[in-house]
Amino acid sequence: MTAWWNSLRREARRAAAGTAAKAVVCVALLAAVAGPHFAQAQPQTQLVPDVWQGDVAPQAPKLGDREKLRFVTDSDYPPFHYFDEEGVLTGFNVDLARAICEVLEVECEIEEVDWDDLLASLEAGEADAAIASIRIDAENREKVDFTQRYYATPARFIAPKSSEIADPRPETLDGVKIAVTEGTGHAAYLKNYFPEAEIITFSSAEAANAAVKDGGADLAFGDGIGLTFWLNGVTSDGCCEFRGGPYVDAKFFGEGVGIAVPKGDREMLRILNYALYRVHESGRYEELLLRYFPMSFF
Repeated sequence: MTAWWNSLRREARRAAAGTAAKAVVCVALLAAVAGPHFAQAQPQTQLVPDVWQGDVAPQAPKLGDREKLRFVTDSDYPPFHYFDEEGVLTGFNVDLARAICEVLEVECEIEEVDWDDLLASLEAGEADAAIASIRIDAENREKVDFTQRYYATPARFIAPKSSEIADPRPETLDGVKIAVTEGTGHAAYLKNYFPEAEIITFSSAEAANAAVKDGGADLAFGDGIGLTFWLNGVTSDGCCEFRGGPYVDAKFFGEGVGIAVPKGDREMLRILNYALYRVHESGRYEELLLRYFPMSFF
């Protein structure tokens, strides 16, 4: 999986080490990926998105003699999956897997494996599915198939709290220095839609964020989850905050996150997509979202 995603996971661990993860981490779980337009800042209220909005209710699959679903995840990406104070594997992804098993009325087996071994465990037939915030992208699609996404994340700007830039827009950022990680969709997005800004690229998100903290840039632009971890972690020292946005565009920021299944396992895809729909329809998805992500980033 990508170096960028691993960097994001490191930021999550730093944030969790510096403060209570459940209380500070908020994730953009958006209903649909919009076109390349700029979203307005929204009121400070929680958003519970409907990622299945508009879809036709799937037909219940035949489970046959299947009595158990075997999931794999890892344990170092709070609040998605981690060991709690009592050593119990928990988190948003873990509880979503359990909710899937509940609606299917099957036993749920969730095994913790190393992040780098998740897809290999599917290829080896050691699990039915992997639920670990795995990105739906071309690289991963070569190895596994995915359910429909169950969350997606936007791009966001951050600025020093003292900054007068309240709502970053192309027409207002002429000559403004924006830090971004080189070679990413975020950098491409800026070059395409913010041509008058002074775009400064860095080798990592950590370096780009530090440039804003240290005064080398006026804004930083990056993944909403990673920036939330950084803002609420120890390395930011409370310097900065979100400004404007969110910004959503699948072409630049990806298709979101799905549950991975062995390549070609169409039956498992039907089972899981049906279960995801039912979890959402019952209100269980909303319940889990608000439990693990009580703070909206809007």
